[in-house]
Amino acid sequence: MVEIFKPETEAQVLEAVQWAVSNKNALEIIGQGTKRGLGCPVVAKAVLEMSAVSGITLYEPEELVMTARAGTPIAEVEAALDDANQMLAFEPWSPKYMYGCEGGTVGGVFAANLSGPRRPLVGAARDHMLGFQAISGRGERFKSGGRVVKNVTGFDLTKLMAGSMGTLGVMTEVSFKVLPKPEKSRTVLLIGATFAHRAMIAAQCSSYEVSAVAHLPHDIAGRSSVDYVKNAGRDVTAVRIEGPAPSVTVRCQALRDVLAPLGVSVEELHSSNTQTLWAEIRDLSYFTDKKQIWRLSVTPSEGQALAEALAGEYILDWAGGLIWLALDPSDDAQASRVRGAFTNGHATCMRAADDVRARIDVFQPHAAALAALDGRVRAGFDPHGLLNPGRMGGG
Repeated sequence: MVEIFKPETEAQVLEAVQWAVSNKNALEIIGQGTKRGLGCPVVAKAVLEMSAVSGITLYEPEELVMTARAGTPIAEVEAALDDANQMLAFEPWSPKYMYGCEGGTVGGVFAANLSGPRRPLVGAARDHMLGFQAISGRGERFKSGGRVVKNVTGFDLTKLMAGSMGTLGVMTEVSFKVLPKPEKSRTVLLIGATFAHRAMIAAQCSSYEVSAVAHLPHDIAGRSSVDYVKNAGRDVTAVRIEGPAPSVTVRCQALRDVLAPLGVSVEELHSSNTQTLWAEIRDLSYFTDKKQIWRLSVTPSEGQALAEALAGEYILDWAGGLIWLALDPSDDAQASRVRGAFTNGHATCMRAADDVRARIDVFQPHAAALAALDGRVRAGFDPHGLLNPGRMGGG
């Protein structure tokens, strides 16, 4: 029988981890459990559920800083930010379509380092993380960073914790920066680009400060709920521009002039349709729940050709530097074929059945030297391997 801990305070989290250390019992660390499908399956004798360690403890809109306990729902954070016309600029995606569940917590978002289409402009989730408090696998409290944007105290462990999937420590509180929402947000659509990668790179490298660039093949575009995209009948390349209204108007027109020679036609989406389209791209609403999904980070100029060569359904984000690839189910998620198709970059299996993820390298395998360094780091934080064992693979 699996023992379940549901702490409400940091002190109770510490007690639970110290119990695990004393009894050498592994812990599966979850918030609302919405990302259990990410990474390798965890086999543990106890579950530490952090959803009750919740609440926004500090919010200073004028300083663009918020602090929240790890179990705080992202929806609660976004509601508070909406009231002040602010946002999480890195656009954390919802697990609704990827894993078939709603929700997510502050700790889960930063532990998984989840970022959306705006990442090339503003950085990843980890770049917005200012500090945290956590319990290590030794059963000891530790913290890093602080509650101000400029902080040089101690080692920058935030970059280490972000993306560690709960294997280095149980975060109990996170401080992060927020940004004002743009006054206006519009999207320029290039319909029927013959060489979409050229259009994406032209937009990304332009002087118009685009906030997102993505490409939808015609069959994927036809699944959008935005009429201009759904009824295009061709591939659609989307470029988002945000900022003060007069600036957005001028930049959109200039970008349309740049992109017009590269496709069949150019259209423009205003605020509501722009919001809908980029939420669809961010959350991958276009793929069915039967598909196995890969996330490939590659050189932008190679993204389109690589995606086409892999012969699955795909979306290109980050101006071609990120490929979301959906493949028909197989016993090995076609891991060797996917990773063998390129040399520069990395591939993560984002969705597959538990038994498939248990037998493949979900995350890009490290070179021997890097794997050894990774092992030493993990041993320093969690010497007994008790926190989310196996979640990152490699035993």
